[in-house]
Amino acid sequence: MTRLNPITTPRHQLRAEKAARNREAALSAFIAKKAEIDTMLARLASLSDDHFNCHPDEVSWGHVGTLEHYASLLKRITDGAFGEGEFAE
Repeated sequence: MTRLNPITTPRHQLRAEKAARNREAALSAFIAKKAEIDTMLARLASLSDDHFNCHPDEVSWGHVGTLEHYASLLKRITDGAFGEGEFAE
C-alpha cells in the first residue's frame, strides 16, 4: 500500500487510510494470537490424552492438586470466554 501525501490529500482520506492500516495490523495480530492459543490447546489435549504423564499406579494427592490448579486456571479462561461465573452479566 502506498502512502498518501499529507499535504495534497484531504484529511478524511488520510484518516481512512490510517484506519485501514490499523485494521490490517489488528487482524494480523489476532490471527497470530489465535495460532498461539491453538498450539497451547493442542499441547494440553495431548498431555491430557497421556493422563498428564502420570501412570495410574503413581497417582498421588499431589497429582490431584496439580490438576486442580490447572482446572482452576482453565475455568477462569472459559468463564471469561463464555461470560460465566464471575464474568456472568
